[in-house]
Amino acid sequence: MQFCDDCGSMMKAQGEEWVCSSCGASEARGGDESEFVSTESQTDSEVIETEENAEFEGKPTATDVRCDDCGTEEAWYYIQQTASADEPPTRFFKCTECGKKWRGYN
Repeated sequence: MQFCDDCGSMMKAQGEEWVCSSCGASEARGGDESEFVSTESQTDSEVIETEENAEFEGKPTATDVRCDDCGTEEAWYYIQQTASADEPPTRFFKCTECGKKWRGYN
């Protein structure tokens, strides 16, 4: 990923140049391109957990929640963006005691 020196926006490759999508500045593409990483070949399952039976064990734990079933105040969680990028992400929880799953919205 290349960023514009003038305005800080992300630049896009166009032929032999990097072109800023905001201000139009450009610079020559050169050097070792192996230092850049593209994620176009990644699938969603590599980035976020999409399975219904995703493993929670070993994930971070939250102590600011309470399980409605057993009252335990500790749960494993992971965060996933479920709405548009300007909305806060959703936290998915699994009680460390009884295994109940729920989601929390920020």
